[in-house]
Amino acid sequence: MSAEQLPEYLKQGEPARLFPVLSTTSKEGRTTSIVLSCLCKVDEFGAQLLASVGQRVGKRATIDAFTEVVFQNQSSEIGDRPDGLMVLNVGKRQWRALVEAKVGNNDLDPDQIERYRKLAKDNDIDCVISISNQFATSPDSHPVELIRKSRSKVPVFHWSWMHVLTTADLLVSGGGIADVDQLLLLNELRRFLTHDSAGVKGFERMPKEWGELNKLVASGGAIPMKSPVVQTVLEAWHQETRDLSLILSRMTGMGVSEKLPRKHMGNPAQRQKDELAELRDGHCLKCALAIPDAAAPVEVTADLMRRSIDIGMYLRAPDDKKSTKARLNWLLRQIKTAEVDGLHIRLLWPGASEPTQHLVSELRQNPDLASETKEHLVPHGFFVFLSENVGGKFTQQMNFIVELERIVPQFYGEIGANLAAWIRKAPQIRSERASGQDVSPIGLAEEADSFEPNVASID
Repeated sequence: MSAEQLPEYLKQGEPARLFPVLSTTSKEGRTTSIVLSCLCKVDEFGAQLLASVGQRVGKRATIDAFTEVVFQNQSSEIGDRPDGLMVLNVGKRQWRALVEAKVGNNDLDPDQIERYRKLAKDNDIDCVISISNQFATSPDSHPVELIRKSRSKVPVFHWSWMHVLTTADLLVSGGGIADVDQLLLLNELRRFLTHDSAGVKGFERMPKEWGELNKLVASGGAIPMKSPVVQTVLEAWHQETRDLSLILSRMTGMGVSEKLPRKHMGNPAQRQKDELAELRDGHCLKCALAIPDAAAPVEVTADLMRRSIDIGMYLRAPDDKKSTKARLNWLLRQIKTAEVDGLHIRLLWPGASEPTQHLVSELRQNPDLASETKEHLVPHGFFVFLSENVGGKFTQQMNFIVELERIVPQFYGEIGANLAAWIRKAPQIRSERASGQDVSPIGLAEEADSFEPNVASID
């Protein structure tokens, strides 16, 4: 089938075009057409986006896309038209997805998505893909709760526009496009998506409920588990942490993702329950960001009680260093920056011994501080973290996001990127067993005959 021909099951539609002839007021139609066209024409771009929804695009596969589609088999009750249709052709097999896009401040309409689910079911369409400025932890965890909890068996995946932009940016800046013409085309898409006219933006502000929650915590009030205020704040936090991962992806040139506990993967309800309990009991919002090849995930905590943002990484202490001072110096040598206000090291001790912490500036002047009251112990791990009290900005909808997106990259760029995890050295061949004869059955028999236990070492 030619990309210029409509499939027989479509009554109306237009092949997705790089230069759509649309009204200047049709931001959604224009942006969707350009992105779908690039998805079809830039091999690696299409492959990466479709891989995120579980579709492998091989060398022989082709992708077609159409906009503003109406199906031959479409009931009159579904009067609106999906923004797009993607068709992945792999031999005789086809995988098809309806696309619904929103730009700017327009949010997805759950009722509309349900109508498209019914349309997909009636026409043997495999899924619906929504695109908007709302953020999802992963494409299969939809940001809209009503869509996520629907009983429909037609899956709905979600891409944020920033996810689409970040995918393009990593391919362009990382040299991931083999064809020069396709590289130039994808760079033009990157340029287009960063222009205000495209309607693409990051997560910019917490909801008004953020201020209400902070007032409640400041006054010593209890946080109710099923409060809509708390649930709205938690959903906004998930949007921001996903945006943070995309920001770090673009800054590092690597795909940064949120690191979730196994029990939360594919189980948004359990995740929400656990995080609501943590917010109620500890007055904290938390997330962990996995950066490829980093020493550890970057752990982010927003503490509502202290109005502070803490960013840190955990490192296991080196087993080959026997004293606290030696283990601490191993870590201090990795912190390359000049003194950073609020940079701490928390020492983690074995058994029931409580953690202790000190400013990095204090430990550099006097490493023996770390051993005070713990002379008989050595730490098994360190948590290096930057704690910054942002005061009144913490409770403000926009300034909280601004501060968070300043502090997290600052910590990783100045401290986290220089940290290296300790790796146990490879075992050496023991001197008394330096040859193959020493460990042959005859050699082991001779060693067994002459063996005498060292009673002192056993005692």
